[in-house]
Amino acid sequence: MTEVVNTAQAEAWNGYEGEHWASHADRYDGVNGGFNASVLDLVTRSDRVLDIGCGNGQLTRLAAARAASATGVDLSGPMLTTARARSSSLTNITFEQGDAQIHPFPEGAFDLATSRFGVMFFADPVAAFTNIHRALRPGGRLAFLCMTALANTDLGRVFGAMAPYLPQPTGPDGSGPTSFADPSHTRAVLTEAGFEEVESTHVEADQIWGRDIPDATAFITDWGPVRHHLSQVDPDTAAQARRALTEALKPFAGPDAVKLRGQAWLVTARRP
Repeated sequence: MTEVVNTAQAEAWNGYEGEHWASHADRYDGVNGGFNASVLDLVTRSDRVLDIGCGNGQLTRLAAARAASATGVDLSGPMLTTARARSSSLTNITFEQGDAQIHPFPEGAFDLATSRFGVMFFADPVAAFTNIHRALRPGGRLAFLCMTALANTDLGRVFGAMAPYLPQPTGPDGSGPTSFADPSHTRAVLTEAGFEEVESTHVEADQIWGRDIPDATAFITDWGPVRHHLSQVDPDTAAQARRALTEALKPFAGPDAVKLRGQAWLVTARRP
């Protein structure tokens, strides 16, 4: 792997967090895969696609099926192992381990840079998007998905149920996974990085969190940030948080799955 400046994220994604995502690839694709079409609709047959924070590689593989080529980059060794194994039959796809903020992408080598919830944790977002800007040819396009604010969403309701018992189970809106929740902030970052025609379009998709409530509860409480915060409180308080989560999931339980309606921004921009 090339040099890393986002060391905290590299540690997480090459430790428990990355291992959990790699070993539950289908589960996480069930959560996020409903958003794929909003990005894939922008891919053309001639595109050389760069997929940022590609993780287990589902979006990269689907883009490769529509494009001239696709390259996925991610910090996580465990997830890239899964991505490569699942892409072995494709001849126009490659994966690279690296920090997109400083990774030495060939200048102007790509027509379209994509991401499915893989850009929210940059240590220096302007530097990262400046590097991605450099990787695109003049006229190249950017299209990524990022989380909206959690307030007034199904996911916010579920995680909010645990808030009285845990120290910020997902962090406040506008930080961490919601660091690009404000379109005006996103526009400012991308403009400073050299992009033009920045637009944020609200998109929705169903997110499947489990077969039933016990399954969804176990999956969510094993997810890295929630697992970490559960470990910071005493066992009785942790049990209360789990019970609150179970109750909050009940309205979303159907006959075959626990399904929340997910909210996201589809952010598009262009390199001049």
